[in-house]
Amino acid sequence: MFEKSDEQLIAKALNGNKRAWLNLIKRYEMQVYNYGIRMTGTREDALDLMQEVFISVFRNLSNYRGDGSFKSWLFKIAHFRCIEFYRRKRPNQALDDAPELVSPGLGQESVLVASQDASLLVSAMQQLPLSQKAVVELKFFGQFTFDEIAEQLGISSNTAKSQLYSALAKLKNLLEVEYV
Repeated sequence: MFEKSDEQLIAKALNGNKRAWLNLIKRYEMQVYNYGIRMTGTREDALDLMQEVFISVFRNLSNYRGDGSFKSWLFKIAHFRCIEFYRRKRPNQALDDAPELVSPGLGQESVLVASQDASLLVSAMQQLPLSQKAVVELKFFGQFTFDEIAEQLGISSNTAKSQLYSALAKLKNLLEVEYV
């Protein structure tokens, strides 16, 4: 009837309550999965990333201090797992160059890509450097503030803004080419 707060679920999960842990996962699994789709471009990689994120959260849940929101902490972990994903996927390639070479691989099996426009956006995002893609993802899809984004990515608020505006300019150019 009443939905428990993240903090209540975390406290119960830390005390061994599996149901609380599963409720916490259920609350955020689609958001993390959608983040994975937009960051990696493929359903399989998004599922792998989601699994790695929740394993990390499970292992480090006792380290969550509650300074910020749990969602912000969760997406900080997701960002670091995403960086590790790109390092593993392209070990001999510069980190900012990796997303440009990732093929979106989106098909009809993806329930998240419901229209051609959404598919084009995901495809265009794959061409952004990881740092810019992360800022776009967190700002528009995660609905985080610039201060929260800066904290999650370990950058200044002004850098987050600058990366967002650069990314938006690139996306605009990429999407205009698709519609010509």
